[in-house]
Amino acid sequence: MGVLNVTPDSFSDGGRFLEAGAAIAHGVDLHARGADLVDVGGESTRPGAGRVPAEEELARVLPVVAGLVAAGVPVSIDTMRASTAVVAVEAGACIVNDVSGGLADPDMHAAVAGLDVPYIAMHWRGHSDAMDDLARYDDVAVDVIRELRARADAAMAAGIPLRRIVLDPGLGFAKNADHNWAILQRLPNLLAQGYPVLVGASRKRFLGSLLADPEGNPRPLEERDAASDAVTAIAAAMGVWGVRVHAVAGSRDAVRVADAWRRGSEHG
Repeated sequence: MGVLNVTPDSFSDGGRFLEAGAAIAHGVDLHARGADLVDVGGESTRPGAGRVPAEEELARVLPVVAGLVAAGVPVSIDTMRASTAVVAVEAGACIVNDVSGGLADPDMHAAVAGLDVPYIAMHWRGHSDAMDDLARYDDVAVDVIRELRARADAAMAAGIPLRRIVLDPGLGFAKNADHNWAILQRLPNLLAQGYPVLVGASRKRFLGSLLADPEGNPRPLEERDAASDAVTAIAAAMGVWGVRVHAVAGSRDAVRVADAWRRGSEHG
């Protein structure tokens, strides 16, 4: 899954693709480099980010979704709003990626139930401007899995079939670096729940801090792609459904390596 932020303030590429033509061109390039899906979002979820009005979010993403679909690119819509999800799917998006797992909009699950598309529910405890204060757990892996199962149960109760639900542990969302590493270490526990799993580690703070220089300065954002690819390789070898990344080519290669390693052959 290639990341396409149609925002001025996303943590890695905010402002680079705010104009629809630039965003469409980048999405086409992500697909050409190996992205199976291009994940289009119009609202930043970086730490500390505030919300944007629904009308602005939709104005950012709709022309991009429509343009990518017209170019033959499979698109997921990254939104916490049911209204945006519905319009984007009507425009051709084939997956709804909701980082709040339905907690930000009580209408989301019912809306997605009527759309006949897969639904990605991420672990989330609150909006970006408050989430760092919510990073408190008894056992982070156990708590995240329990809370994700509750989101899946709520989605099914609203009419979304089990077969259409994907879970995302939400690395970096109300989690510090040690929380993220603990979740990744126990990723098999989440996979054992029986749901497809999406992992989004690309360029995040915990990779920057891991790779900090001797003075403690985090590795710059665009120099974190090799570490992101390493996460992709390990996650793919474990059998995750997908990874969400900014730089597609390296992660695509990592997936191919993991697949060959798992099969013991380069041929499927």
